[in-house]
Amino acid sequence: MSGRKIDYLRISLTDRCNLRCRYCMPHDIDSVPMSEILTYEEIREITRVAAQEGIRHVRVTGGEPLVRKGCPDCVRMLKAIPGIETVMLTTNGIWLRKFLPDLLEAGLDGVNISLDTLQREKYREITGYDGLEEVLKAVEACVSAGIRTKINVAAAREINETEILDLVRLSEKWPVDVRFIEMMPIGYGKEYHGLDNRRVLEMIKNRYPDLQEAAPAAGAGFGPAVYMQIPGFLGRTGLISPIHGKFCQSCNRLRLTSTGKLKYCLCYDDAEDLRSVIRSGETPEEKQERIRKIFRAAGQRKPAGHRFEEPDQISEKKRMNEIGG
Repeated sequence: MSGRKIDYLRISLTDRCNLRCRYCMPHDIDSVPMSEILTYEEIREITRVAAQEGIRHVRVTGGEPLVRKGCPDCVRMLKAIPGIETVMLTTNGIWLRKFLPDLLEAGLDGVNISLDTLQREKYREITGYDGLEEVLKAVEACVSAGIRTKINVAAAREINETEILDLVRLSEKWPVDVRFIEMMPIGYGKEYHGLDNRRVLEMIKNRYPDLQEAAPAAGAGFGPAVYMQIPGFLGRTGLISPIHGKFCQSCNRLRLTSTGKLKYCLCYDDAEDLRSVIRSGETPEEKQERIRKIFRAAGQRKPAGHRFEEPDQISEKKRMNEIGG
């Protein structure tokens, strides 16, 4: 790929989800017809070409990827593509214990679990489902299985400002990375006041003044998180700060939506329609060459930076479940 080095592809399997998180898809909404969703075979062919053009790491997302039948088979398929080094999964954790044995057998390299609160009633209010206990059991199951595990916290004043330290302490008893992610003004997220990670860091330092920069972990991630270590804790604390710690120049990722749009940046609606390419009447070789050219140009197509701090400049109007979380 020309321009910026791009080696990370996030692939959304579905826009559907078994939760109704208020900042993502809080209402019953119409799902995309399955005929418009990329098949697993189409995902494989796109990823095969992407790997030939430098993609090395894949993250399977949604919606909730585990609600789509055959998700572990998709993981196995992606792991078998020459050039793909790691395949990871982002999930809300509700069905994770059910599918964990199959995912491990398929070769899954890591899992990120979304968890914004440790209060049972608040979890139900946020997600529309009484599932906190199941998610915590899923985290424990992943730790017991020895798979690299991260907990993603969408940090917002209305949701968890008073729980930051409680969430940090999950890394005291478990060897997991607890990452606080500044909420971006996309979809329903615009209705919330995201926490500035500088404030999150201040709260953590006030409680744990011996907090120190973490040494790179074995098999470290491939994204923008900055990690810290609290002495005596088994895991680490991470900050992902797209608003107050802009990392656009080092952004190494593309997003493939469930409907086949290749997105360069969350802030803008600029995208290439790979579904129309792969479903065209062209020969397989012609399709591959068109997809190849798109990935080769991706480094140049990525914008210099987002403009989330200027709401009128955000051209992306889709919800996060449609884009791929």
